Amino acid sequence: MQDWNPQLYRQFESERTRPARELLTRIATPDVRYATDLGCGPGNSTELLAQAWPEAIVTGIDSSEAMLEQARERLPDCRFAQADIRHWQAEQPQQVIYANASLQWLGDHQTLLPHLVSQLDIGGSLAIQMPDNLEEPSHRLMREVAATERWRTHISPQAADRKRLLTTEQYYDLLNDAGCEVDIWRTTYYHVMSDAQAIITWLRATGLRPFLAGLDESQQKAFLAEYHQRLIPAYLSRSNGKVLLAFPRLFMVAMKTR
Repeated sequence: MQDWNPQLYRQFESERTRPARELLTRIATPDVRYATDLGCGPGNSTELLAQAWPEAIVTGIDSSEAMLEQARERLPDCRFAQADIRHWQAEQPQQVIYANASLQWLGDHQTLLPHLVSQLDIGGSLAIQMPDNLEEPSHRLMREVAATERWRTHISPQAADRKRLLTTEQYYDLLNDAGCEVDIWRTTYYHVMSDAQAIITWLRATGLRPFLAGLDESQQKAFLAEYHQRLIPAYLSRSNGKVLLAFPRLFMVAMKTR
């Protein structure tokens, strides 16, 4: 798959940063000396950590070198490293491990989350936000197009299958058993978009990437045209001509107590 496109991703930076900011407000850990942003992207979420704890050593981790280049340019006083979250190991116990819209791309949360908790200091917090929108029309319809006769030979089910989240109750038990007090909640945002095409622009930077990765330019245009036709009746214009993109997200803040 091609590297992430920071410019495309940042077209909706305000909307993407809002849940990151709201996740941050629920972290109650005092005296933060080390904080790590897992899946830092172009640094918009890392910047929030640096502003919240200006005396802390803040590190951003991402698998995309293109994203890290923008993050380093944006935040020269923070540390950044290219790494796979699944194999990342902190050099010292962390007071905050922060993962905004990154862990949904990874499987085996039953192993991953306890591994991350193990890298926290006592009193430290693992803060996670993940899109929980696979059953929304925006994502259901891209799967439906990919499954049609025209596209199913070009797009493998595995390539287009984002990892499904555990249930809220499973996450609570998992983090509680790992030695944490758990604050967990779900929020649905309703993003005001100019039209269905704007939804495609948003998703080309994220959810559509696995579907488009194996297609050439002309195939991508054809796939997106079919997807667009299905989006139009699913996102009807409101009284002002705009459309509303419903975007559920799952939040967790787990403070390590033992």
